Amino acid sequence: MHELFRASDPEALLNDVGPRIRGVAGGKVSAKLMDRLPALEIISNSGVGYDSIDVVTAKARNIRVTNTPNVLNDAVAESTIGLMIGLAHRQPQADRFVREGKWGTSQFPHTTELVGKTVGIFGLGRIGKEIANRAQAMKMRVVYFGRNRQPRTPYIYYDNLIDMARDVDWLVVIAPGSASTNRIISREVMEALGPTGMLVNMARGSMVDEEALIDMLSTGRLGGAALDVFQDEPNVPEGLIGLDNVVLSPHVASKTLETRTAMGELMIANLKAHFAGEPLLTPVV
Repeated sequence: MHELFRASDPEALLNDVGPRIRGVAGGKVSAKLMDRLPALEIISNSGVGYDSIDVVTAKARNIRVTNTPNVLNDAVAESTIGLMIGLAHRQPQADRFVREGKWGTSQFPHTTELVGKTVGIFGLGRIGKEIANRAQAMKMRVVYFGRNRQPRTPYIYYDNLIDMARDVDWLVVIAPGSASTNRIISREVMEALGPTGMLVNMARGSMVDEEALIDMLSTGRLGGAALDVFQDEPNVPEGLIGLDNVVLSPHVASKTLETRTAMGELMIANLKAHFAGEPLLTPVV
């Protein structure tokens, strides 16, 4: 095993071992990197999203790609509801209020609740359904937007994202990131959410127009945002850091010991299956 991301000289490592590498564990595999790995047979991605892998090139070169679905559903759903509670009840601000010794000398402002609010889920897949279940436990009403209606789900379906944004109090983004969803959470979508609307992004930073988001949050045209992902990670815009109506998280929704262990085990199981000539557990291509 060779750890490219830890190499002091990645180019030298690729020159040395690249021709012998048959499998990659992890993501961020471009066509350029594949060119350096002529014997590559499989990319076993750690994570559900595989947008950091050039799947088109992999398929053209008959390189198998796998991911790790299902094992992180609960952790991401818990994190989503946690960020929503944190934003609604201003928990980060309340923590600072106590730590800074303000309790007793001033009054912490009133906050809001999730109870009775409507949440629109953009991406009612495996994780989206877990978020919906938990939102209902919080006594929220659930609706959803996606490419297709899901007849066997009990939630109202929207075929227009702007229409859904106009009708909900919370918009949770949990759809896969791709070229087709780049900046799909546009200024128009955020305007539809409005000055009391809350945006939660658990998907990919590329899906939100970050400049418009900062502008609308700072001018009060959007109520608030809870963000676990950003456009240029790990770089977070100063415009977001300076705002008090946001909760920021360093892309850690699935970063629990239990979930990361399960993700690693599934990633390894796919590699073992491939090299044993057995069917892959969770193939993408």
